[in-house]
Amino acid sequence: MRVLHIAYQQLRRYGKTRVSWAQKLTFGLIKNDHYTQVFSDRDVAAFEAPLGIRDLGKKTANKRLLEMVDAVEPDLVIAGHCDMITNDTLAEIKKRHPNCAIAHCNNDPLFVPSNVERIKHRAEVADAIFISTGRRELTMFEGIGARVYHMPNPVEASVECMDNSQRTDLPIDLLFCSNSTNFTSRLEMIGRFKDSLANEMNFKTYGSFGEEPVWGRDYDRALANTKMGLNLNRQEGHYWYSSARMAQLAGNGILQFTHDDLRFDELLPPESAVYFKAEDDLLAKIREFHHDDAKRQLWAKNARDFFHTEMNSKLNAQYILEASLQIPFSHNYAWARDINLDGSMK
Repeated sequence: MRVLHIAYQQLRRYGKTRVSWAQKLTFGLIKNDHYTQVFSDRDVAAFEAPLGIRDLGKKTANKRLLEMVDAVEPDLVIAGHCDMITNDTLAEIKKRHPNCAIAHCNNDPLFVPSNVERIKHRAEVADAIFISTGRRELTMFEGIGARVYHMPNPVEASVECMDNSQRTDLPIDLLFCSNSTNFTSRLEMIGRFKDSLANEMNFKTYGSFGEEPVWGRDYDRALANTKMGLNLNRQEGHYWYSSARMAQLAGNGILQFTHDDLRFDELLPPESAVYFKAEDDLLAKIREFHHDDAKRQLWAKNARDFFHTEMNSKLNAQYILEASLQIPFSHNYAWARDINLDGSMK
């Protein structure tokens, strides 16, 4: 198949990039032998704009996208987080190329009201929408113009290439990286943990409490030295919703702690992620695994094996392509066992 993937490619960061779920999707498409081109809306807008002022290049970016679609003639256009691209432009793509399907992939949480509206807006012109919250919480998007699917945050073997479950010489006992304070109060708990654990373990909180955030290779080095990580969302309680942090930790063999309300026990194998219900419960389990390195290694290995086998970029990309083009599923996707090909729930 021929695929055009519209997503921010971080070109102007010149290598000092964040881990990108969009890039993982592109890698997965290519590994599945699909001819794949990318269009970075924000970068094109900046490159085309007077004085490099990105907002002034929005109109031209939409024009360039139409030129690229005409040149590539894709079977599928995947529109990720590309707010520079208008629905009118996506509608024009369908008008010019009626056999081309359009999918929207959204990796942001539903507790942000503007993101819910963004998804509804894209559903007006997309054939299929893929959202990183579990399917049973996506009923609000049914019947508004597009088929609705859940998609996971996958691992990519070239990105999550470490296996800390095999190591005992890791200097960072516990890790939490974040510099986001919107829609969350999680740092209050993290602050209490730093005080409680100060004399027991090396707890790094890059991006908070005076520790500088880490990106690119600095983030890779932080992960490479870590035994355990906190997978804390800005808000908890949405079924199967997690930031991309879950895949980054699990994929590198780092034991992760995640909230029980997310119900990942219904997706992940036993003895892989450590679930907690409340602050005291989490603190006790952190101490338990800190003092039982063999148990930490076993659970981290189980999670890593599952993610690399059943939640990888190749499977994720093939699932999105098959659902978008209504090709019968070629795999019993672990995250989609309750989803029919047409997006409805079983």
